[in-house]
Amino acid sequence: MKKAFVLLFVFTVSALSFAQEKLNTIKGVVTYLDTPLVNAEIKVSGSEEVTKTNVEGRYTISARPGQLLSYAYPSMRPMEIVVEDVTRILNIELTPEVNQLDEVVVEKTVLKSQKQLQAEYASNKNLINTAFGILDKDVTSFAVRIAEGKDLNPIGIDIATVLQYRFPGVRVERNGLDFLNPTVYLRGGALGFFPAIYDVDGLIITDFPNFLQIENIERIAVISGLGAVTKYGGAANGGVIVINTKGANYFPEPGTDKPYDLARLRNNKFDGDVLTSEDLKKDRPIYLSKLMDSKSEAEAIATYNEQIKVYRSSYFYILDAYDHFSNRWKNTDFADGIIENNKQVIYDNPLALKALAYTYQAEDRLKEANEVYKEVFRLRPNYAQSYMDLANSYREIGENQRAAAIYARYGYLLDEGFLRAEGDLGIIMDRELNNLIALKGRELLSRRELKNLVLDDEFDGTRLVFEWNDSEAEFELQFVNPEGNYYKSQHSLFADADRIKNEKISGFSSEEYLIDESVKGVWKVNAKYFGNKSLTPTYLKATIYHNYGSASQRKETKLFKLSLKNVNQQLFTVSNMSTVVGN
Repeated sequence: MKKAFVLLFVFTVSALSFAQEKLNTIKGVVTYLDTPLVNAEIKVSGSEEVTKTNVEGRYTISARPGQLLSYAYPSMRPMEIVVEDVTRILNIELTPEVNQLDEVVVEKTVLKSQKQLQAEYASNKNLINTAFGILDKDVTSFAVRIAEGKDLNPIGIDIATVLQYRFPGVRVERNGLDFLNPTVYLRGGALGFFPAIYDVDGLIITDFPNFLQIENIERIAVISGLGAVTKYGGAANGGVIVINTKGANYFPEPGTDKPYDLARLRNNKFDGDVLTSEDLKKDRPIYLSKLMDSKSEAEAIATYNEQIKVYRSSYFYILDAYDHFSNRWKNTDFADGIIENNKQVIYDNPLALKALAYTYQAEDRLKEANEVYKEVFRLRPNYAQSYMDLANSYREIGENQRAAAIYARYGYLLDEGFLRAEGDLGIIMDRELNNLIALKGRELLSRRELKNLVLDDEFDGTRLVFEWNDSEAEFELQFVNPEGNYYKSQHSLFADADRIKNEKISGFSSEEYLIDESVKGVWKVNAKYFGNKSLTPTYLKATIYHNYGSASQRKETKLFKLSLKNVNQQLFTVSNMSTVVGN
């Protein structure tokens, strides 16, 4: 075991050194609202390598894996991308400049942290809590009008009426057929052509919040200046109405360990607007429809033999063809032949290999998946995800000692500084190892070690783990509980650039969600895909753990190919009352 560990250690360090020497040529286009940006600057941080986009917004630049590409354009929010081994195409969509309020707010010459502003919120009427942090009216460079809830007229028809009478310049339009859902316009000029959007306790919505009662408002603000609304993107061209409700903006006293009260009254009722798997079939590529619509296996083989001549370089076509013959015609031999005959396209591409491993796992071909994960590890020994995937794969085929050894090696390399762990990576890795020891500890530890062992993972319920093959992928997950309320989590540069950066530095592309038994029933899980800075699809793997942490723990794997952008699509349903999962 020691010899094997030393070999792995040397291999890891040498592979990492090779990655640092390799130079990638990266191409792409920089746009805003589908319009090319001319003379946008692209720079390799820490070097003199710099270029600018041409009249079509296109650029070419060279950088090594691990280096940082920075994109800049006047009045636009700067963007940073960590270069990876597979980075070749980066199509960048810039957004208007956003002044983040996460860390500090400037008041004259005094810097106030968000924690200080939270402590002042109850007594300082010039503070309003937004989706981007607490905003201080006295130190902003744009106009903010704030009113206390107790100063609002409670006999108004709704909040729109209150706004109209409380803030001069506000215009309300009502449709007789939909009287209770008015459209609100803020002060005239350019803004007058667009309706306002709403920020209700941090939830940004475009529909009028008719679910709110006037009596439940703690504080309300109107932001109509263009310099402020860029925080919210193009949807806020008509300004923003910020509403803080009672109970949702309670902050702990300084020096206490009391948690924040995150209970919020939100317009988060699921309206059923989602595309099913049958709907998505209508938008699949023509080549795929021709293959899928084959009336016989012989016809499908003939179609494949013609199409592979054209799409031989496309790993996602190869995976589509594999899936078709493996699942539609149950011809595993022919499907395996497709992979074998096109190994040159897949086996030097970590993204293709991960998608193939996901495919095998979804089919319960766990030994085949294990062999693929070994190849991914060979290509990416400095990625944390490689360790977790290989360890979990060994566990799936019953080789728990090897799984534990992989985690031990990862921990050693992390402690020695050869690997990095940023963000929530440690939490997920620790949970994986704790779960392995909790359920398979007798195979891994002595009785004395088990007796003295204390595990810190006490979660009991349904665990969902999502992993994606392309770290450039941007998407939004929506979880709808049995009562019809939803929660959204967005994985994108716009939502959290630091998170994306940390994931790429650590080589990690997973996130987890825990569903306890407080709300029992069937949960719906949906996704909205935003793209991956290229024209290729992203493969999203979902692992569902039932009765997590118990002796009856069971898991299943589902795979989704994300290609259709900006639409909410159904992934699966899961019940936390039983072990039922559906598409």
